[in-house]
Amino acid sequence: MQIAILGAGVAGVSAAIALVEHGHDVRIYERRQQASTLGAGVTLWPNATFVLDELGVLDPVRAVSGRPRSMQRFGATGVPLGAVDIRAIDEQLGYPTLSVLRHDLQGVLLGRLDQLGVHVSYGRIATEVGERDGCAWARFETDDDITADIVLGAEGRMTSVARRYVNPDAAAVYQGFVNWVGVATSTERLVEDPTAILDYWGTGLRFGIVPLGPNRAYWAAGRAVPRDAVRSHGDSPDRLRGELLARFAEWPAIISRVIQASPEESLRTIAVHDLDPMPRWHRGRVLLVGDAAHASLPTSGQGACQALEDAWHLARCMPAHGLEPADGFARFIDLRQTKTRAITVVGRHLASSIFHEDPDACRTRDERTRQFDHEALGAAMVAQWGAGLPLRR
Repeated sequence: MQIAILGAGVAGVSAAIALVEHGHDVRIYERRQQASTLGAGVTLWPNATFVLDELGVLDPVRAVSGRPRSMQRFGATGVPLGAVDIRAIDEQLGYPTLSVLRHDLQGVLLGRLDQLGVHVSYGRIATEVGERDGCAWARFETDDDITADIVLGAEGRMTSVARRYVNPDAAAVYQGFVNWVGVATSTERLVEDPTAILDYWGTGLRFGIVPLGPNRAYWAAGRAVPRDAVRSHGDSPDRLRGELLARFAEWPAIISRVIQASPEESLRTIAVHDLDPMPRWHRGRVLLVGDAAHASLPTSGQGACQALEDAWHLARCMPAHGLEPADGFARFIDLRQTKTRAITVVGRHLASSIFHEDPDACRTRDERTRQFDHEALGAAMVAQWGAGLPLRR
């Protein structure tokens, strides 16, 4: 089957690898001029590393990754709020949790795609998709068309031509906070424990640090920002660094340390959006995957993981011969919608708690978090993230 994929992020490239390995003829088109590395890094939980293993890239990804063993939560003053044992999650699901820069993950995936003889066409901005004569088609800004048996829309959460075709009224939803992200590197030790993810919660503020080793980490700072004030957060990297240092000056010293150790070119500002769960992921021969179909907030911890799961399931739902696309699409959507919807809801619920701006409500949140059964939380993560996959659980 001839498959055209719009978008060469994690969803598009992993889907291309899986589909080629199942006998399909795949072409992939990316609107950017080069590989995208939006964001700083990602945590790949065992459901994602299972897929990476299936795609034949777990070992090269592991070689450029950190290996977190715990996720520790703190208040803004550094008071402990509890910890999740990542080792227990890994053992129950049978695969490792890894922390990796998006650039490095994308590099490994693109290297595997190249080994399979598929090359990304960059600078190809799709303007329209549709169907005619039993085929799907896509038109680009250059006014040329391509046709295929099916078109996959993997263009991400913000602007998807394929999503506009499938669900004309669906659009990314701003969720009330801005993330500032960066990558810290130092010749000296940055973090005390390179296996611990650190998550600090304040009033309308958050700072998370994910080590890649003792001298390197990626991080994300979040702040509740009204919709009408989002545009004011596009400052220069140098000004942004100064603002962050001032805003988190009274927080634990490690936060200022990682901000100072982050080169300007790594600093980015992201107005955080997700998607309302959509009942329809396909129209005719056009199917949505990854963030184009089910974008969740960073607080879900599952964005890249669910994109990888899409690739694994889709390849098994779309055998190279003997099945109409609509039948394969229906099987795929049936497998994926319930899980991704639940993950979207979890991400929103946690974000609304973290970015609450009432000090009393945040004190109550912290006290409840401190008393929470974090072993039960780990068990819930195992149950939700392992659902639908042949993992050890």
